[in-house]
Amino acid sequence: MKKILWLVACLSLPCMAQEVTGNLSSESITAKGYRPGRIEHIVLFKYRRDVSDQTRRQVADRFLGLKDQCVRNGAPYIASIVTGAPNSLEGLDGGFDQGFIVSFNSEGDRNYYVGTPVIKDPHLFDAKHDEFKHFVKPLLLTGPEGVLVFDFRVQDN
Repeated sequence: MKKILWLVACLSLPCMAQEVTGNLSSESITAKGYRPGRIEHIVLFKYRRDVSDQTRRQVADRFLGLKDQCVRNGAPYIASIVTGAPNSLEGLDGGFDQGFIVSFNSEGDRNYYVGTPVIKDPHLFDAKHDEFKHFVKPLLLTGPEGVLVFDFRVQDN
């Protein structure tokens, strides 16, 4: 039996780990048809102070470019990517500088996109996204202070 550890990041609650057990292989949870339905993958970045506005724009351009660059079986699989800077009057942005929302049509597509650290086999995750993660990591504050990821399944009314 293989155990897969999913980390669930929380905005106002302590981070929690949810353990999913069963006979699920990396191949099955990255399959296009695994758990169909709209999945939103929210990513927030806190840049290091020395990262210029020009570099921040490059990060946004490269992240948005993943929409067309990330393909599986020859076809793009990301439904959409949007970005923006915080502009709420509530003051609850946690100091994050840039937000992205990546939409997928299944958990399998999201799992294929996310890849490491959960998925280890490079044939079962997107190399373009992995390359982007390596590019952006040194530009962010270190550790969990520099990035927040929050995924959810869109609930129908």
